[in-house]
Amino acid sequence: MKLVAKFTLVFVIVFGIGFAFAAYMAHGFLQKNATDEVIQNAQLMMQTALSMRDYTTKQIKPLLSGEKFQDVFHPQTVPAYAATESFNYLRAKYPEYSYKEATLNPTNPRDRPADWEADIIRFFRDNPNIKSKVGSRDTVNGTSWYQAQPLVAGQPCLSCHSTAAAAPPAMVAIYGPTNGFGWQLNEIIGAQIVSVPASVPVKMADSAFKNLLLDMGIVALVTLIAVDSALILIVVRPVSRLSDMADRISKGELDEAQLPIHGKDEIAVLAGSFDRMRISMTKAMKMLEGE
Repeated sequence: MKLVAKFTLVFVIVFGIGFAFAAYMAHGFLQKNATDEVIQNAQLMMQTALSMRDYTTKQIKPLLSGEKFQDVFHPQTVPAYAATESFNYLRAKYPEYSYKEATLNPTNPRDRPADWEADIIRFFRDNPNIKSKVGSRDTVNGTSWYQAQPLVAGQPCLSCHSTAAAAPPAMVAIYGPTNGFGWQLNEIIGAQIVSVPASVPVKMADSAFKNLLLDMGIVALVTLIAVDSALILIVVRPVSRLSDMADRISKGELDEAQLPIHGKDEIAVLAGSFDRMRISMTKAMKMLEGE
């Protein structure tokens, strides 16, 4: 096996081991990074929903609270309704994300919590100082990540949810006098929950991982070509000249021109020593012939 082939084989083995280790480490890092990015996106969407709630409470509801609107209930004035509907429009572009304002005693039946959502609400009730919770859960479609924040009943909420008698008659006519009442001031009545399947960060990580492997492969190929080219110019060609001279000397051809010696590296030193040996042998042969 030639020197270049041997060096290439060693490079491939060493780089392959390093490549495998780097790929293993990078895969874990990319998975975590993708998950963190998804959670950050969920937090951003959560803040968007909170902003929509504030906008509805401060700007939309006052416009529809005059006497001429008292006989008609506009769900668009309800912060939870506005935030949920706005997020539904957002889901047209980001269908993987879901948003729900799960409430233990909701006015609108669609806000009734599932079992796992009720567990989150109870967690916030048991830990009122905790303002955010990030976690994962197993579903029939695989693991799902969620970002949750507690919903606290403020003074504006009690105008509709303290008692059925105090609530707008138009709202009671639509939803009935049974659900969504009895809320207390500063009570944790539910949770805002943004959910996203774990397949989203997995796809993101896999895509980044494939691009990384491709880039690393290209770098390895270019590096191998560059190193092999340097090896041929710096080592293989000078050694080949020495080998060719040794072969000619072994055949008695001692009158070859002097080898070009460049630099002071080991190969240059070897070439100089070899050339001096050739000259010494030439002189010795001439002395023997003179006798």
